[in-house]
Amino acid sequence: MSKQLQIVDQYGRPYPRTTMSSDFEGATYGRRLGTWGMSSSGPNTALFGSLNTLKYRSRQLIRNDPNMTGGQDTLAANLVGCGITPRWLMQDPEIKAAIIALWDDWVNECDADEVLDFYGLQTLAALSLVESGELLIHFKTRRWDSGLSVPFQLQLIEADHLDPTYNDIAPNGNEIRMSIEFDKRGKRVAFWPFKEHPGEYFLSSGYSSERIRIPASQMLHIFRPKRPGQKRGAPWLASVILAQHDLNEFDDAEIVRKKGAAMFGGFIYKDASVPAGDFGGLGGIPTNDDQNREIDPLEPGTFPVLPSGYKVSFSEPADVGGNYEAFTQRQDRRIARGFGNMSYEMYTGNLKDVNYTSIRQGNLQFQRWCKMIINNVLVFQMCRPIAREFMNTAVLSRALDIPGYASSPKKYFKVAWDIDGWPWVDPEKDLKAAKGARRSGFKSLTMLNGESGHDSAKIDQEIAEENKRQDALGLVYDSDPRKTDGSGKLQGAPSIAADDYEDDTGEGDKK
Repeated sequence: MSKQLQIVDQYGRPYPRTTMSSDFEGATYGRRLGTWGMSSSGPNTALFGSLNTLKYRSRQLIRNDPNMTGGQDTLAANLVGCGITPRWLMQDPEIKAAIIALWDDWVNECDADEVLDFYGLQTLAALSLVESGELLIHFKTRRWDSGLSVPFQLQLIEADHLDPTYNDIAPNGNEIRMSIEFDKRGKRVAFWPFKEHPGEYFLSSGYSSERIRIPASQMLHIFRPKRPGQKRGAPWLASVILAQHDLNEFDDAEIVRKKGAAMFGGFIYKDASVPAGDFGGLGGIPTNDDQNREIDPLEPGTFPVLPSGYKVSFSEPADVGGNYEAFTQRQDRRIARGFGNMSYEMYTGNLKDVNYTSIRQGNLQFQRWCKMIINNVLVFQMCRPIAREFMNTAVLSRALDIPGYASSPKKYFKVAWDIDGWPWVDPEKDLKAAKGARRSGFKSLTMLNGESGHDSAKIDQEIAEENKRQDALGLVYDSDPRKTDGSGKLQGAPSIAADDYEDDTGEGDKK
């Protein structure tokens, strides 16, 4: 009796065979699906042996493929923009003003590498998430006399420092999985990163495989989990790496085919009875290439007459490319969706066939996806704990004097994070809709300003200062709603009819 192939799980146990009459066709093992391999690996086992390869290939694509580079920048620009800014939610105006002023000073000092401000670090974090799927942020506590407004800085560390293949038992008995230490309850308590980046090599120190233990309270691990229980993040390009690689090879083959077609204009044949010598019968002067091969150039606008015994055969390579543009567009659309839920137009920058309705619908869907990532990952995992550490360090270092902070600090951790916002596709229509939502009570002014990336308190303060300055100078602008209506007329001014107006001769009726 001949043996039949069986599909087994990771433990070598065969999957039960299902008949074609199963209620779910996708669970059958017939002719069409019988050879479809599957994996029952858990969320971390699946990443254990693949994470490094995925990261390296993802970076290679982003380094060398312009669409990948542009796609990464597009995602970072939409997720962060000019910055995700905090808005402290508290009643005491003096304490709030003191916190905001101190935060504005610290924003420019927070980078331990002294390269970016806080909002620049947000952009770098977004770029790292797309490329590597995760990153680490190390809290660096400085001396109180360091000259910083708050003795606390941030160091962004590539996830390569965290070896996904490192599994061990810590000296305290805790289990280390993929370089993350967990206590008996399964809670993260520490990280075990390499002291130096494993891909950096310097003659002075050489490669170091030393690991250091950093408590979880001093390290943030930013990633987007896709499965419950997932401990590490995968590059966002994971599902499109193969498709993009194949598309690049297709492009290369098409370019090589075009180069081959242009390499030879044709070939000149002569009978054996024709004596050797310069031909020069196609309009140009015969030359030799770098390998001393004779070349007879063909020039436009010539009608050469071939001597007796000569003939020309032109190169006609077969066109095997098919419908090149349609095929590449199809592939780019698939890659754009898998990359970051982008539309084809946003991913490629090709707006050829876009109209107002389609681009608006595509933008709304993409913006909703961006808000999900902003709130669930960038704000919750990065901005929120950093603001909390900022407050704690500011109070401990006496940069802030807040009585009773130690007994009830949580009320000072209430922060709304405002996104940079997206420009309107049609400003006139969108502004009208925003005014309607405000007047109908569907949205508050604070909510509308927050959606556009602005702080209502700052806007109100600036308007009040402008009004005060303009009143002192006796200025009345058409845009001042206190004194003019929507048409620019002064509030309360009487209407002047045509027959009530005195003409420039002084002879008109005047009432």
